[in-house]
Amino acid sequence: MRGVIYDGKQTQVVDDLEVRDPGPGEVQVAISAAGLCHSDLSVVDGTIPFPVPVVLGHEGAGVVEAVGPGVTHVAPGDHVSLSTLANCGACAECDRGRPTMCRQAIGRPGQPFTQGGRPVYQFASNSAFAERTVVKAVQAVRIPKDIPLQSAALIGCGVLTGVGAVLNRARVDQGDTVLVIGTGGIGLNVLQGARIAGASRIVAVDANPAKEAVARQFGATDFLTSMDEVKDLLPTGADHAFECVGRVELIRAAIDSLDRHGQAILLGVPPATAEATFLVSSMFLDKSILGCRYGASRPQRDIALYARMYREGRLLLDELVTATYPVEDFDKAAADAHAGRVARGVLTF
Repeated sequence: MRGVIYDGKQTQVVDDLEVRDPGPGEVQVAISAAGLCHSDLSVVDGTIPFPVPVVLGHEGAGVVEAVGPGVTHVAPGDHVSLSTLANCGACAECDRGRPTMCRQAIGRPGQPFTQGGRPVYQFASNSAFAERTVVKAVQAVRIPKDIPLQSAALIGCGVLTGVGAVLNRARVDQGDTVLVIGTGGIGLNVLQGARIAGASRIVAVDANPAKEAVARQFGATDFLTSMDEVKDLLPTGADHAFECVGRVELIRAAIDSLDRHGQAILLGVPPATAEATFLVSSMFLDKSILGCRYGASRPQRDIALYARMYREGRLLLDELVTATYPVEDFDKAAADAHAGRVARGVLTF
């Protein structure tokens, strides 16, 4: 079968990839569509260290082909959106409703794939850039069949992370002010999360002025091309500032932009050894800096919730898909994503 492999030096679309059958508590899914997220590109450029060779992709949707023993919540033929959260469901963190903190779901890459008899790693417990993949049953969330799979694919990362950061981690309230730095795939979902939460003013900042129209479509009330202009719109600062780029100078800018009791939420991914600074004296007015993993999501609950919001017209998905590519055109899709020409490119099989 076809898949996109990174071997430590280059990415390559191969056609001799194999995946094992699902074991107990696992599901095999035929991938229909997969979003190309900057986290995939961050593996290639070294920002996210990961063992190789690895099948990339972590934002996918498809059709269940087979289930292993003990799986009852999905069956062959079901449409599913996949999460990256291979949590155990039995530890204290899972029991508290915090599956993103499950230690079984962090830093334990498996090798369900082979190429020419050689084991190949799975990225983010998912590897959606393959015609078929095997995931833990908890990662496969059934969705209505009337939701286009190209759109449903984007729920599993961009929506869970961006909208989830607003609703689950920051807990933006009605009337709050929100600053969103960076309007890529994650930033657009933060914008629509803030809109859904009822924020009174939602300021988007992106150096590319061509992104204004789509930012406003997703919920921005204002659009700026420089952080220097934020104070003119929010003279006392923002209640919530989301950094969605992953640059330390923008992390500092987000912190500096906060009002009293404000919070900066870090979603962009800088290099693993990056350090950021802030004025300690500025924090004593009840300000906070919040890390956020995967939107503090509970995927079995949240994916179903976002699917329902989409069907009700409250959550935008189709508008996120600005380009589709056959998997063989991965290099073009990656180049377009690097250049910021697409909000989200989707690979299709």
